[in-house]
Amino acid sequence: MAEISSEQREVCRRLDAEPVPAPPDLKVGIASGAKEGDRPIKAIRHLPRGDTTGWFIWGGDAEPAEQGDDFFRPLHVAHLTDWCPEILPYLALPPGWGVIVDTDYEDAWYDPSYLVD
Repeated sequence: MAEISSEQREVCRRLDAEPVPAPPDLKVGIASGAKEGDRPIKAIRHLPRGDTTGWFIWGGDAEPAEQGDDFFRPLHVAHLTDWCPEILPYLALPPGWGVIVDTDYEDAWYDPSYLVD
């Protein structure tokens, strides 16, 4: 998955966004509920830093701001196929994008506030 997949390119084309790769050796921040079946899946992409893609992914009704410092754990993109495969088509959306996905549901938007420290 080192390159942008055709499915990721299609999502970016459909949403009129310039693709930005999320290489498999970089990390996302992910909540354990995303692996445990909490739905819908929610994700926002901040600016990448260090060895991260900028993506933060969680599931269900949890609000990250109301959770503890350990809500998100680092996970390499390569492991998302096991943890949260439904987010894979969206990983090439550039920083500033957010998504909510569930069975037969998608909401995606751009929010420049995600680009601010």
